[in-house]
Amino acid sequence: MPHNSARDFGPQEKLFVLVEFPYPSGAGLHIGHAFSFTGGDVYARYQRMRGMNVLFPIGWDAFGLPTENYAIRTGRPPQEVTDENTATFRRQMQALGLSFDWERVVDTTDPEYYRWTQWIFIKLFEKGLAHKQEMPINWCPSCKVGLANEEVIDGHCERCGAETVRRRISQWVVSITAYADRLLEGLEHTEFIEKVKIAQVNWIGRSQGARITFPLKGRSEGLEIFTTRPDTLWGSTFMVLAPEHALVETVKDNPAVAAYVAQTLRKSDMERSETEREKTGVDSGLVAINPVTGAEIPVWISDFVLLTYGSGAIMAVPAHDGRDFAFAHKYGLPVTPVIEPEGGWDFSQAAYEEHAGVMINSGPLNGLEVKAAIPAAVDWLEKQSLGQRTVSYHLRDWIFSRQHYWGEPIPMITCEKHGWQPVPEDQLPIVLPVVEHYQPTDNGESPLANIAEFVNTTCPVCGGPARRETDTMPNWAGSDWYFLRYCDPHNTQTLADPAKLNYWMPVDLYIGGDEHNTLHLLYSRFICQFLYDIGAIPAGIPEPYRKRMSHGVILGPDGFRMSKSRGNVVVPDEYIQKVGADAVRAYLMFIGPFDATMAWNERALMGVKRFLDRFETFFKENVHKHAASSTRTAGLVNRVGRQVGEDLAVFKFNTAVAKLMETLNAISDDAQGVADAELSKLARVIAPLAPFMAEACWELLGKKGSVHQMEWPAYDPALEMEEKITVAVQINGKLRGTLEMERGESQESVVARAAALEPVARHLAGKQIFKTIYVAERMVSFVVK
Repeated sequence: MPHNSARDFGPQEKLFVLVEFPYPSGAGLHIGHAFSFTGGDVYARYQRMRGMNVLFPIGWDAFGLPTENYAIRTGRPPQEVTDENTATFRRQMQALGLSFDWERVVDTTDPEYYRWTQWIFIKLFEKGLAHKQEMPINWCPSCKVGLANEEVIDGHCERCGAETVRRRISQWVVSITAYADRLLEGLEHTEFIEKVKIAQVNWIGRSQGARITFPLKGRSEGLEIFTTRPDTLWGSTFMVLAPEHALVETVKDNPAVAAYVAQTLRKSDMERSETEREKTGVDSGLVAINPVTGAEIPVWISDFVLLTYGSGAIMAVPAHDGRDFAFAHKYGLPVTPVIEPEGGWDFSQAAYEEHAGVMINSGPLNGLEVKAAIPAAVDWLEKQSLGQRTVSYHLRDWIFSRQHYWGEPIPMITCEKHGWQPVPEDQLPIVLPVVEHYQPTDNGESPLANIAEFVNTTCPVCGGPARRETDTMPNWAGSDWYFLRYCDPHNTQTLADPAKLNYWMPVDLYIGGDEHNTLHLLYSRFICQFLYDIGAIPAGIPEPYRKRMSHGVILGPDGFRMSKSRGNVVVPDEYIQKVGADAVRAYLMFIGPFDATMAWNERALMGVKRFLDRFETFFKENVHKHAASSTRTAGLVNRVGRQVGEDLAVFKFNTAVAKLMETLNAISDDAQGVADAELSKLARVIAPLAPFMAEACWELLGKKGSVHQMEWPAYDPALEMEEKITVAVQINGKLRGTLEMERGESQESVVARAAALEPVARHLAGKQIFKTIYVAERMVSFVVK
């Protein structure tokens, strides 16, 4: 078995290290992939040497729009393009020395994989968590396709540049909101870093407040809103509807309303949500009744209100909301203050948005502090039967269908008698058919709608004529459970063997980008919790990930994000050929903290390359030539094994490389030379960072087997106690000398001897020392005037 292959039910302690599997684009592996993957690889190699049974898998998240666009543009089948791209990625990964478990590769486009993605969808449908619903989407009339918000730039299609519109279309929707509270509670069972937890909490956005209905003058129906600030209800002077709100349809005979709605339909939700954008609107002509004051207030329509958030309607309180104030000021709407801050407030200038002050103009709430007024308002509204205490979420249900070709077919069939029915499980997978034309249809349906032999089928209930769903799943679908399949990738009977899931899950460490700390993490946690609920995952692991680590970002040499338009893209292949994979790996780990933003620097890369060359030369010069090392050198090698191990365990790769550099410098001047015993330790310590060179050094020692199958060097405290310690001496942050000290030597003695060093004393002469900093056994720093 290869040394990088994980062993199911192995006797050692298990460790599941996961990196986000990549989308295999035609551009190949980029430097961001190389950086995050190498970090995971260094950690996995180190933990294997510590005796852990490490699962470090990889796969391909290969469905999606980019490949489909490429197929449309070139006429090449996306299946062929995907195979080509994944082969390129695999070659590049192996060139980098990434020790993935190649026996467990998963591919989201493999029917044997996506049959289980389809199975999960069927289970969601059976449990009432998947349903069809009309939803507003961005629509490109040129491409004849629905677009995600991210695919609309300044109101135009990212693909072709055509002006987009909003269109209502029937979509499959998954009710992730049913799990909103569970997703919040589940965070308590993880060890996510704080910023990841905050991202999850904010996206779910649980808010407590009240649901209130405003009567509409001359109409039987009312206008329902949700507010977290029911205390400000007495200051509501107008209301605002989203242009897509059902009430707007009843007033579209007003030319001004019709024109405004048409204008709004050309904008994406992202554009409409921009806080700095000037707010626009139109009076609907509807009149609402403020339920607590009885005042008649106008109902406006504005695109800053979205149907996908809340109820698609808001009560506006311009005295205490900056956005509402700007809107009221622009259209001459009244401003009624209901909170008075200490010392009074000039409400003519701006809204007072602070949550402090005393309630005024608020009937039963007058005189209360805001903090007390909020719950008091809910209590009063419930007693008066004017409102109801409730909870709302920022999280919206998951739009789960796409009118694209390159995705998993949704395994549903519709019949006139029985409506939507799932495909029988024994008919899975519903294989995506090969088509000649990938262009969407004129009516916006998927290209699959044009394939009669795919569409026309029989109802699984009555056997009568029926039609298959021709929408495909979103790119998230296959990535929301892939980590589970790594535990048992070749199982043809079930999603994964429960016993193997029980052994490997949860993922111990998940390494990924900040951009996936919200949706991907949330969707995959939801799917895992759902599978747990239906018994597909063993008891005890409702949360898929124990820890989540965000990797940093590497900028181009010019300090900007890499992009083809800037011409600053760094391609790993070029540098692997130029300086070797070990130098690229070690430099990526040395460039800075693993979670930082750093700029690529070729000079620094060459510095790391020179270090590795010196290391290899030093190794060759000493191998088999010395019977024993000096006590000092043995101590230094013993110490660096401990230090590097400690750093690799917590992803401090940059300091691990630095300590190896310092140790090589320190032992290179040892006239006694270095014995094979110490060289053996050095080869093992550098192995996770520079695996190819370490293997070559191991062979030079004449050792059997791979260095990566060896144990991490054991630490001997006695050796370190014997060594002298080198202390840096600085003046105003500049290194002016070094000092050797005995372990345990007093601070007073070390500082005095540091000040007496010839180069240090020369630079201190005539200057006043107003601060001395001593970092035990590491540094003396004098701050002088």
